[in-house]
Amino acid sequence: MAKTHIPVFTYYIDLPDGINEAVMACADGYTVYIKESLDKEHRQRAFTHALHHIHNDDFYRSDVQQIESQAHTKKGD
Repeated sequence: MAKTHIPVFTYYIDLPDGINEAVMACADGYTVYIKESLDKEHRQRAFTHALHHIHNDDFYRSDVQQIESQAHTKKGD
């Protein structure tokens, strides 16, 4: 089975305290918003975290606490 490439559009914006990234499904793929005030390393971590959610189809699950718990457990946060 061939891999499907999903477009991911990334924007750096001012996000509230405690939120480093946000991901939204859109018609063409996904949009990732990353907190613009993060340094390069933390921007990369935020993007990797967002990609984890995309690859795990977390947008079709309802338990946010479980989703975040699993995301942090798998990447060692």
